[in-house]
Amino acid sequence: MLDRVHLFGDFAISPHGVGIAIGFLFGAWILTSEGPKRGLSVEHINTMVFWALVGAIIGARLFYVIGHFSEFNGVLDMLAIWKGGISLLGGIAGAVLINLLLFRRFGYGFFQVMDPAVVGLSFGIAFGRIGDLIIGDHLGKPTSWLLAFQYKGGSLAGFSCVADVCRETLQGGQQIVITKSGATLFAANGDVISRGVGVHQAALYDMISATLLFLLLYALSREPRRAGILTLTFGAWYGAWRVFEDFLRVDKRFFGLTGSQWTGLTVSAVCLLTLLLWAVGKKRGAPSEPAEPLPARGA
Repeated sequence: MLDRVHLFGDFAISPHGVGIAIGFLFGAWILTSEGPKRGLSVEHINTMVFWALVGAIIGARLFYVIGHFSEFNGVLDMLAIWKGGISLLGGIAGAVLINLLLFRRFGYGFFQVMDPAVVGLSFGIAFGRIGDLIIGDHLGKPTSWLLAFQYKGGSLAGFSCVADVCRETLQGGQQIVITKSGATLFAANGDVISRGVGVHQAALYDMISATLLFLLLYALSREPRRAGILTLTFGAWYGAWRVFEDFLRVDKRFFGLTGSQWTGLTVSAVCLLTLLLWAVGKKRGAPSEPAEPLPARGA
């Protein structure tokens, strides 16, 4: 595990941050390629990408603070984003919300911008997860299945590691202990809840899912579609995936689900319902929205 890369003195960078940054840049580059095919100006895209970066940082930290409010000691601690603690779904929400006024100002429809954006977003998520894998972030419950993450030494993100024994105290007093020989999840009273040769690596699962989602969205974008199909497909897939994935994680839960699960469940349900209503309307012969323009050959 490589939690930090020390450049000089106490100055160091995190592979996690580098992965996110490069993933964001790749996603933005894809948007500058796909956006003009749908009538977006490259100049406007660059402006929206800049504000998306600002909104993503704010949203990612805000959602994390809300979900882990009890862990912070005052406002300054909440603002210390360099200490770690961000939410991917919060970052996506922040990037979109901060740009809504620009959509209107530039005269673009919501789906006109978001359809090409989600193609780049899915790729960016997949690439960004590489940083999570390098630092050992988003580790889940003990397991012994084929893709179990097995600890081989080093510092794990969020864990206290001494002599190759890493511990993290969880919600409700539970504790997970990871060593080179396996992983154990303990209840607050010390009873063993589960054991395994390793733990679920949620970041790996998310990377695989996002890669498949990118391939699907890219394939769908090669033909003219009703505006919104790509955006709703992204929301339905990724929202549902986060609901499933978080059952493998050990995180704070509210009424039985994590904050990401509640968010993902809401987004996925809304997107699926909208797609269903559109499908029913199409069968009944209701007029549909104009399709997106067909990408130029060779694009």
